[in-house]
Amino acid sequence: WVQNVPFFASFLHSPLRFLAPLIWGSFVRQLADYDVVLASSSWYVTKGFKRKSTKGTKSTEGMRGFVEICYCHTPPRYLYGYPTSVEWQKYWPMRVYAAIVNHYMRVYDFEAAQKVDFFIANSKEVAARIKKFYRRDSKVIYPPVDVKKFTVNSSQLTVKRKSVNREPTTNYFLVVSRLVAAKKVDIVVEVCAKLGLPLKVVGGGKEIENLKKIASKYSSSPSNSFRINSAKRSREVEDVESSPQGRTIKSSIEFLGEVEDSELVELYQNCRAVIFSAEQEDFGLVPVEAMACGKPVIVNAQGGVLESVIDALPAGRGKGTGVYFDPPTTGSLTLALNNFFDLEKKGYFDPTFIRNHARKFSKERFKKEIKKFVESRIK
Repeated sequence: WVQNVPFFASFLHSPLRFLAPLIWGSFVRQLADYDVVLASSSWYVTKGFKRKSTKGTKSTEGMRGFVEICYCHTPPRYLYGYPTSVEWQKYWPMRVYAAIVNHYMRVYDFEAAQKVDFFIANSKEVAARIKKFYRRDSKVIYPPVDVKKFTVNSSQLTVKRKSVNREPTTNYFLVVSRLVAAKKVDIVVEVCAKLGLPLKVVGGGKEIENLKKIASKYSSSPSNSFRINSAKRSREVEDVESSPQGRTIKSSIEFLGEVEDSELVELYQNCRAVIFSAEQEDFGLVPVEAMACGKPVIVNAQGGVLESVIDALPAGRGKGTGVYFDPPTTGSLTLALNNFFDLEKKGYFDPTFIRNHARKFSKERFKKEIKKFVESRIK
């Protein structure tokens, strides 16, 4: 109900976050009669529901203990220096305020984490954060993806592109993301606009107008083509001011906003590849959804995506599910796109292999692993 309070989510939420424990603390008595509490948490207050037992006090009278298992998506990103969707650091008063409040929030977060009986991490990346910030061990159980909903277009299964020099059957690249600074969608829009590559962007957020400006900047300008300095085998990419043809690029960037699930599946199925540029992602469901549709993913090689996407360059033909780029810059993304084009032409991406890899993250697997973990801890 908190998000329905006027102005809370849009304005008061961040400055008044130190009051949040008072809200969640009221749940303790309601949970007292349960044997097991499973909390899904990425926030400092949505875990550690147990109160320290104090005999003779009204707060614990008549309450019995329960086992709390926390499925942790990440320790709070803004408390520990990770990029977030809220750009509060842009304003100096908020930086000063946060420096004070966040100190106490980290103390509260650490103490809450010590009340949890068992942690489950949604990736090895998050397990390392739990160990670092909470000094707790955790079991890694990857989150579920509906691989029955996200499927390969049957007509594309007959085109596995095993032979060289085969042309792609689909044309556009796809981004599915919240449009906030931490997702680094700006570099994707800039590179695709400069190269004249068709790009469809699904999602909304504060960055939408900025992204549209980047896209329109190249809609009527001479082509800016990128080329790789292959002689030096350098990772740097030269920005050539104009192509030899001096052609004009027509805008090829589409912003689709939020779409229905059925349309999203079709967009996945019919794209050439998905580009995922987020910084230090906890796990990243979008790459797995794309792979479930048999599509390769060009990913920023940071965070949890390293556990789900197999880089095709070292893996070999038919054994990779995408291409890495790092750091998240226009230069490294351009290099990754060039690598992708070469690998695609050589038939490195097999839709059947890519989908089979994504099936490792199915809902059925998730339910089975969670059930097994819970049962093993309450015996």
